[in-house]
Amino acid sequence: MNVSLLQPDLYWHDPVANRAMLEEKIMALPHPTDLIVLPEMFTTGFTMDARTVAEVPNLTTMRWIRQMAQQTDAVVTGSYVVREGSGSGPTGRSFYNRLVWMQPDGQFDTYDKRHLFRMAGEDTVYTAGNQRIIKEWRGWRVCPLICYDLRFPVWSRNVLTDTPAEFAYDLLLYVANWPSPRQTAWDTLLQARAIENLSYVVGVNRVGTDGNGHGYVGGSAIVDPMGAVLFRQADTEIVHQQTLSLDTLREFRERFPANLDADRFTIADTIDGQ
Repeated sequence: MNVSLLQPDLYWHDPVANRAMLEEKIMALPHPTDLIVLPEMFTTGFTMDARTVAEVPNLTTMRWIRQMAQQTDAVVTGSYVVREGSGSGPTGRSFYNRLVWMQPDGQFDTYDKRHLFRMAGEDTVYTAGNQRIIKEWRGWRVCPLICYDLRFPVWSRNVLTDTPAEFAYDLLLYVANWPSPRQTAWDTLLQARAIENLSYVVGVNRVGTDGNGHGYVGGSAIVDPMGAVLFRQADTEIVHQQTLSLDTLREFRERFPANLDADRFTIADTIDGQ
């Protein structure tokens, strides 16, 4: 699978500018690709001002993602701020940090970020998701997650069933706005998630400074199932393409079947009482 990572400097609260900038980068990809990965909240930067920037589902950004997927014959994925309903539900909130998985044929799925970053007040603005998605694409099984989810190995775990011999996914994705003061954690945890899950891991971050003055140095990376960093780039905007080998992954899993000794467990359906 050829994976394309886009690590941009995002325009603060400017979806039109961000979509135009990202479209230019996507259309200039030098090689055909299977999967294009954008950062978390790629239309706005990581914001708590959801009432200002949120879109209803299936409008401008969703149509843009669909167009990008069709024109590149690739899946396009990343998250943005979505508003649903009247906000009159049990949480009184209707905003989501929502990842879209868009296929070239227009079929799509969504994942709402489960672990909301309370240190920035994300948990008071957005509603947490409660279900992962595993997507099959061109022979691969892919699990896309969002930023702070990286810190929680149980949610990221490759096997969530009573059958440890079965792998849920082959590629684990994290789309992020992960700030520079915690860059060591980002680098370390991407490798840890790959090692413990016997999986490729891709993390896509942003660079630059957001509207709240938080700095980002990127560090978007590709890690193999042994924890070796196949690619990592910090401090600059980049577009990187790399082909991953499913045969290599399967051969390693056969030689080192640590999954057979994995602990069995289940995950509760609720988080923080929601």
